[in-house]
Amino acid sequence: MSDRAARIAENLVGIRERMAAAAARAGRQASEVSLVAVTKFASTADIRALAAAGWADFGESRPQQLWQRAEELADLPVRWHLIGHLQRNKVRRTLPLVAMVHSVDGLRLAECMDAEMPAAAVRPLPVLLEVNTSGEAAKDGLPLSEVERLLASVAGFRNLAVRGLMCMAALEGGLAAAHRDFAALRELRDRLRNHCPAEVKLDELSMGMSGDFEAAIEEGATIVRVGSALFEES
Repeated sequence: MSDRAARIAENLVGIRERMAAAAARAGRQASEVSLVAVTKFASTADIRALAAAGWADFGESRPQQLWQRAEELADLPVRWHLIGHLQRNKVRRTLPLVAMVHSVDGLRLAECMDAEMPAAAVRPLPVLLEVNTSGEAAKDGLPLSEVERLLASVAGFRNLAVRGLMCMAALEGGLAAAHRDFAALRELRDRLRNHCPAEVKLDELSMGMSGDFEAAIEEGATIVRVGSALFEES
């Protein structure tokens, strides 16, 4: 094993320890939270090193890069997650490659995904609705007030299975703002859970990245998306 690969394996152990500690602080079990390793700035060799260390869930924010990664690493037993914006003209090529899409942010996209689901894709495909909890204009995602309406619209789709919600913390405001935004997503989920359509399950909360994943876990995240903290040198 190279020094670089050893460092990545150590980083993985460290991240999982931090995840477990954050869960314990919140009175939760470490097993309640899963990790998606974000590979946006990672090399192919780095991804292979992390897979060799035992990790299988990887996330990409750009569909074109996900296509490339999936082709280059087709020999690895990994699960790809799309965590960034998906344009409708990229739906058909993306869906057969992913285990979950975290970023469904509107009815037109959901309708396109349901209608154009390729035969090779997972059916029904687990998806999360992306919510703009901070209200920032520069961010993708549904306003808090529109989530319930979209849930009702997509509940009957044959090829999509809504499994929860996703958000990103505010760009400014530090951990205090992150806690606020993550709590807002959890509170929205809890409010909708009691009366959402039977076909919809809101079990998953995908929130938290390298700088704030511990805050996300403390606020109820079931999936955290960590990149730089896994692949950094120190």
